[in-house]
Amino acid sequence: MPTIKDVAGKAGVSIATVSRVFNNRGYLSDEVKQKVASAMEELDYHPNDLARSLQNRRSWIIGLIVPSVAHPFFGAVARYVEKFAYQSGYKVLLCNSLHESEKERDYIKMLRRSQVDGIIMGSHVMDTANYADLHLPVISLDRELSPDIPYVCCDNYQGGELAARHLISKGCRNIVHISGSLSVPMLSNKRTDAFIAVCKEAGAVFHCYELPDKSLVDFDNITEFPHIFEDHPECDGVFTTSDITAAAIISLAVKAGRRVPDDLKVIGFDGILPVSLFSPTLTSIRQPIEAISRYALEYLVRLIDGEPVPSKTVLPVTFLDRESAG
Repeated sequence: MPTIKDVAGKAGVSIATVSRVFNNRGYLSDEVKQKVASAMEELDYHPNDLARSLQNRRSWIIGLIVPSVAHPFFGAVARYVEKFAYQSGYKVLLCNSLHESEKERDYIKMLRRSQVDGIIMGSHVMDTANYADLHLPVISLDRELSPDIPYVCCDNYQGGELAARHLISKGCRNIVHISGSLSVPMLSNKRTDAFIAVCKEAGAVFHCYELPDKSLVDFDNITEFPHIFEDHPECDGVFTTSDITAAAIISLAVKAGRRVPDDLKVIGFDGILPVSLFSPTLTSIRQPIEAISRYALEYLVRLIDGEPVPSKTVLPVTFLDRESAG
């Protein structure tokens, strides 16, 4: 059976260099990586994950907790986190909390029993005090859990500003805003803060509705919010804090005999739905999901390695000017 020493000899490098290739640690040229990979393939050598774990006192597994991968945003986060984790030598245990605090708590216990090296937390329904006692490296997505837990998010306030200003620039003066539940202090609530501030500054009439958190995992609930076109027949613009909700609004508008964008302009948030499936195509605020996922994984690995990371990372959003708010 070939050994790491055999791989090093075949590749013409040191055993330490082969180990660095296995663990993806430090700078290594593509030429060196290719030599080691070719030697491994030729010798049919496979690293012993158990031995590697014992030697480094880590499992090389991280946990990712999200509300549901059925939601396009969190599905994309899961895809990118797994991609970057794999490139860094880690595997991912994926957990769907379904916005249930007890399930989130059980998954955290399970991940600790599984001796994961760290957790990326994208579901935040427990009380913040519970996160302080994890005693594990943790990176949070879109919520400030505690001063000791770094977070990564998009510039939610910038997104709310862009959406409100665009609707007002298109002549909207009676705008409906639909957000998620604002009872939990999420950073995404800043989208609503910005929307309200811009509308007040411009003298635009606005009305705000909140959707239950379950709408993130049970899309049937999206159609259960108040009948906005009956409550506000004068409504000429809608800004929602998710693309899923915006798509539902367009569907309801069509049923109510409203033409989009002629009678009603609609803007979503996330920028992730395949626009070719919608007519009109959806105007949206795009989150940099790939960058958010990459920073979250990179910072978690640095925490695992005992290195410092920024306490907060806020990434700019992009306005996607499409047909629904033209």
